[in-house]
Amino acid sequence: MGILNITSDSFYDGGKHKTQKDILFQCDKMLLEGAAIIDIGAVSTRPGADKVSEENEIARLLPVLKIIRKYFSGTIISIDTYRSSIAEIVVDNGADIINDISGGNFDNRMFETIAKLKVPYIIMHIKGTPQNMQINPTYKNVVKEIKDFFFKKIEELKTIGVNNIIIDPGFGFGKTVEHNYQILSHLDTFKSLGVPVLAGLSRKSMINKVLNTKPKDALNGTTVLNTIALLKGADILRVHDVKEAIEAIKIVSELNESD
Repeated sequence: MGILNITSDSFYDGGKHKTQKDILFQCDKMLLEGAAIIDIGAVSTRPGADKVSEENEIARLLPVLKIIRKYFSGTIISIDTYRSSIAEIVVDNGADIINDISGGNFDNRMFETIAKLKVPYIIMHIKGTPQNMQINPTYKNVVKEIKDFFFKKIEELKTIGVNNIIIDPGFGFGKTVEHNYQILSHLDTFKSLGVPVLAGLSRKSMINKVLNTKPKDALNGTTVLNTIALLKGADILRVHDVKEAIEAIKIVSELNESD
């Protein structure tokens, strides 16, 4: 899953993809490098990010979605939104997947909307909101609590007919560095839930705080974590750098085949 941020304030690539030319170039680059999904986000969810109105979110999303659907007609497009109203509009305009950082917690109409739209749904775990999630997040057992969260959400979704579910443990979303590495170490635990697991580790602070780097220098650390995630059973990698992620996938696939 290649990340296409169309925000001005994302932690790594905010403001890079402003014009139609920039957007098409980046999308083409990621697809040529092997991306299977393009994930478009119009609201920054970095710690402390400003809130974006519903009107501004759709004003950013819709033109970009239409451009990509026009020029890359066969591409699987995911939209990163936690608003059910936005989900309805983007699916009506050609989006294939809804990627919800709140797991349905920020909009109580999201689950029923996904059931009506009949599209794959990515539910992520977050503790708090982007504005406060990194203010002393605490857990008794982070892996167990996240697994319990997913179990309840999956059961709730299945009762209303939503079966095409992907889970994302939400690295960096209301977790300390220690929490993040505990989740990564036990990522295979989530496989017992019977749904695909997405890992979003790309250039995050759990790399930078260990290596004393900045996001722009965190590609090598990202590849290391992506490789570990694959070995622990991740099915989808959400990344800024597709070429390197594909190389990790190829090497781990070769390793698995040798067994």
